[in-house]
Amino acid sequence: MENSYFNENSLKDLLDEIEYVYLSDNRPWIIGYSGGKDSTVVVHLVYSMLLRLDPSQRKKHIYVVSSDTMVENPLIKAYLSEMLDSLNAAAKKAGLPLTAHPVRPDPSNTFWANIIGRGFPTPNLNGRFRWCTDRLKINPSGKFIEDIIRREKTEVVVLLGVRKAESLARKRRIEGREIMGRLLNRHETIKQAFVYPPIVGLSTDDVWSILLSNNRHTAWGGDNSKLVSLYSDADGECPFAGISSKDEQQQSCGNSRFGCWVCSVVKEDKSLNGFIRSGHRELIPLQKFRQWLIDLRWESGRREQKMRGGRIYYTKDGDLGYGPFTWETRQEILKQLLLLQKRMNYELITLEELRAIDAIWDDELDLTRRVLVDLYYEVTGEKLPWHDWKTPLFDEQTIAKIQDYAARYDVPLDLVRDMILATEKNKHFSNPQLLRNALDKAVTQQYLYVDRLREFIDEN
Repeated sequence: MENSYFNENSLKDLLDEIEYVYLSDNRPWIIGYSGGKDSTVVVHLVYSMLLRLDPSQRKKHIYVVSSDTMVENPLIKAYLSEMLDSLNAAAKKAGLPLTAHPVRPDPSNTFWANIIGRGFPTPNLNGRFRWCTDRLKINPSGKFIEDIIRREKTEVVVLLGVRKAESLARKRRIEGREIMGRLLNRHETIKQAFVYPPIVGLSTDDVWSILLSNNRHTAWGGDNSKLVSLYSDADGECPFAGISSKDEQQQSCGNSRFGCWVCSVVKEDKSLNGFIRSGHRELIPLQKFRQWLIDLRWESGRREQKMRGGRIYYTKDGDLGYGPFTWETRQEILKQLLLLQKRMNYELITLEELRAIDAIWDDELDLTRRVLVDLYYEVTGEKLPWHDWKTPLFDEQTIAKIQDYAARYDVPLDLVRDMILATEKNKHFSNPQLLRNALDKAVTQQYLYVDRLREFIDEN
């Protein structure tokens, strides 16, 4: 049984502390908001604190930042969008210095840009090569914070909805960062940022108690019944026994969290499966696509036996290790994703991402400069906005000759392609050394000398 914060304190005590920290200096506040119960209660408490202040005391701005990974569960994405809109509208009407901001990864660094564009394999269950969290969540929020610091020329305070009661590991991490006697701690990576965890001492029941008070409404008028419904439908956690999003029947609730619908670092996406079991059968195609994409990582012939930079490695069994998805596999992933998008009538990949992937393929793989736009037209029957001005680098006859020469002289086609693209990228620079360096890099990649490297390893 978790110890309740309210055994020895009141809600007023908590609001008094938040008010004290707010009035202590002029540093802007930034609240990380995921739409889950903990971040919702933080925004609710801060908003409540602002409402009770005299307008003359509301001197510094509060930014509510929500990371849109662009692969969020559609139900969660719709809920987040609604909550951010209502928060902005309510704060503006009340004259509060608070604004909500969704942040996204750069189009060239999204999940699909890395999977389809660069061929990154899906993040693994064992946590190795878990590239997604930094690129999709941490970096966009960090950039937003650093932009505020730079623009306002000041330090900032970041409010996080972390609690010691979440888990023993979380409790240890929090206590390891605490500075005795202080409410604020230094941010781990951003020098000019401090962290304030206002609900660090609350239990799970405390959080739900606050969210279910006031007839289940947030301080800005949002309906927390929707949040209860999402947790219950996702087979996440119930606020307490007897609370259900449907009837008054009991529900068995676990500890799953909302996440990306393509998440591959968990064996089972409990929230996605929970939503489907609760009646959201429109999500079944997403579930099937997710499993297909995870399985694709291990299918024979789907991945290069070299890294993106041409480096090779051997497994402990002495076999060549695997790198990115092959270009053919990336095209298949894009095709299936576009078919899924068409079937669901729901945007799964944006035009900005498609443009970024097209640029990556032009830069690294596509001698025709037409593969992506033609594939899109084939699947959707529609032209991308830049379809008509995509001029081929070489016509089909020339490419056929390049392939013929590569085969005739036993030169890897990948090497020929890389040298042509390197020349194309660097031919207009006045410094010829740039082109020489690019060509040197192309011909010194390890995969070209795999037999010699194998002999060297065996000899040593």
